[in-house]
Amino acid sequence: MTIRFLIGFCVVFVTGSAAAIEPGPSSPSQKQTEAWLQLQASGKAASPVPQPSSPIERDLSMQRWLNSYQHPIPDFYEQKMGGSVSGGGSGSN
Repeated sequence: MTIRFLIGFCVVFVTGSAAAIEPGPSSPSQKQTEAWLQLQASGKAASPVPQPSSPIERDLSMQRWLNSYQHPIPDFYEQKMGGSVSGGGSGSN
């Protein structure tokens, strides 16, 4: 087999398998979640009553957001700091 044939076969296989997945929600729970998200995005159920925040609430919210930058995000997390994980498969833990 040539490399062109293999690439062509892969493209056809991937395209065909992607088309086999039906669009839209696949379960009743997913359908309900999708409906709620669409309702939220559309704003059709929004309250007609304005709900402004007070200046104090805005200041506290901004301070909480700014404080979140005082703790650097580590490059990685060490397992011993976060607890333990029990193994579910074969091999040692």
